[in-house]
Amino acid sequence: MHGIGTCAYAASGAFVALQAKYRIIGVFILGLTTSFGGSVIRNTVIGVPVTRLWDRQTLLLVLCTLAVLCILSTKWIRHWKKWGIFFDSIGLASFSLQGALYAEQYAHHLGTTVMAALFTGIGGGVIRDVLALRKPVALREEVHAILTVLVGLLVFIGGRGFAQPIPLLTTLFVVVVIRLIVVRYRERLWTKLHLRQ
Repeated sequence: MHGIGTCAYAASGAFVALQAKYRIIGVFILGLTTSFGGSVIRNTVIGVPVTRLWDRQTLLLVLCTLAVLCILSTKWIRHWKKWGIFFDSIGLASFSLQGALYAEQYAHHLGTTVMAALFTGIGGGVIRDVLALRKPVALREEVHAILTVLVGLLVFIGGRGFAQPIPLLTTLFVVVVIRLIVVRYRERLWTKLHLRQ
């Protein structure tokens, strides 16, 4: 699950970089920042060394994902709006879960678990958007913060038993579906308001 979320957030960062018309370096920087930015903030907040984030397998996975997206950039950029939100939703769900579970290993404390879920879930995306010179999506859409806080609460209540495949995959699926529904509903509502004007 962690690998899927990392690749999804890397793809999300790459799509934003391509949309901002950044070159290959920009794609890699935004992809890496989106993948690891939230985890760096989380580790700093809960007092865990940041060096624990850099395992070779995850880093290689992210770099391969970004390399493939650079090669296919001209085809993928057309589908940014459709797929970017989907990848961002997967990253949001898996990273908030990962952050909450990570915090639970170090301290069974509600505030720590919720904050870890929040920072890990939206931190990388906020940094990505700032680097792309746009308003951070997570600060414009309340659903980001609400979903990460709910994930943190669920993990705190479920404790270590929450790390089983069924609760993890169910939570991942529910968070992704809710985010996609909210985004779609908001877009339709926005379109209707503009048509009335």
